[in-house]
Amino acid sequence: MKYRTMGKLGVKTSAFGLGCMRFNGEASGDTVIDEQKAINLIRQAIDGGVTYLDTAYVYLNKTSEIVVGKALRDGYRDKVTIATKMPLGSVSDRQSMEALLAEELEKLQTDHIDFYLMHGIDKEDWEQFKTIGAPQFFDDMKKEGKIRYKCFSFHGSYEDFAYILNDYDWDMVQIQLNYMDIENQAGLKGLKLAGEKGIPVVIMEGLLGGRLSHAPENVQALYDAFPVKRSPVEWAFRWLCHHPEVAVVLSGCNEPEQIEENLRIFDAVEAGAMDENELQLMENVRKAYLARTKIGCTGCKYCMPCPGGVNIPGIFSVWNNVSLYCTDPAKDWGLKRIRENDAGADKCLSCGACEAACPQHLPIIGQLQQAWKELG
Repeated sequence: MKYRTMGKLGVKTSAFGLGCMRFNGEASGDTVIDEQKAINLIRQAIDGGVTYLDTAYVYLNKTSEIVVGKALRDGYRDKVTIATKMPLGSVSDRQSMEALLAEELEKLQTDHIDFYLMHGIDKEDWEQFKTIGAPQFFDDMKKEGKIRYKCFSFHGSYEDFAYILNDYDWDMVQIQLNYMDIENQAGLKGLKLAGEKGIPVVIMEGLLGGRLSHAPENVQALYDAFPVKRSPVEWAFRWLCHHPEVAVVLSGCNEPEQIEENLRIFDAVEAGAMDENELQLMENVRKAYLARTKIGCTGCKYCMPCPGGVNIPGIFSVWNNVSLYCTDPAKDWGLKRIRENDAGADKCLSCGACEAACPQHLPIIGQLQQAWKELG
């Protein structure tokens, strides 16, 4: 296991951090199917050198922290740092924040949380957190020793990220990043910005929800032609660890074999390890994925709201993702939500309002019908 120093904190951590939020499940409402198996997986990772565990209050029907707490009995707590999160939807004032933290500490069976994150915030959420006094609460809890580091996780725009990062004295940030998302959300610009401030960055979605673990034919051909043979998973993690600003890369594992594979991969990754040929390969891989794009929708939402209630950018996003990553549309949560909200292309009125508003001048009406047909 390779270890890294977390920026200005000086904390030594394993490059591989175990995500503990989706044991045998895909959605936040799922429960742990086999608790003992999950405990064994956590301990297997720690025995292999993992020192960073990531969990959250809401996941696995609010049982993820409980399982982690049980896994850290018998002396395992002293071997790791724990990251968990405060969701904005679960707090409204100082009293509710104190109650939530107390509940999380009890579930985790510990007297302190190492990395405490405001969960999945954007600028609007951050302003709301400030309104209810969360920054002062985090400061106070750090002084009391109930949390060690003040952090946030993020899924918004780079502009929101930069604003939040500069608006408070943060100790760590967690962002989504992979070689396909270099210009999405915080992106590489956000990674560099945090690095310039000495703030360590923890990476989530390094495999884009597993989409990058299995390459389509045109992408696999590039891997196969490269002199050094590595799996798509190893290439993705190697690309992330190449960046010195990255402190930890999170990976969720449901099987012992996945733990072992990650332990092997993260025993051979170093900051700056990729040479020019490897970096060019990853850029070619990214372009090969993007070549599979069905429609050049940028998600600007100028076409919205649709008079018929169609979620136009949502449908195009799912259509592109299914094509890019060869995923099953029947398992796509975005498509599921579109159907639940009765916002499918079958509601299209063919009024043309969307096409008149589209800055890309896309043939939206015809492409919507094609997308809906292919998505089943």
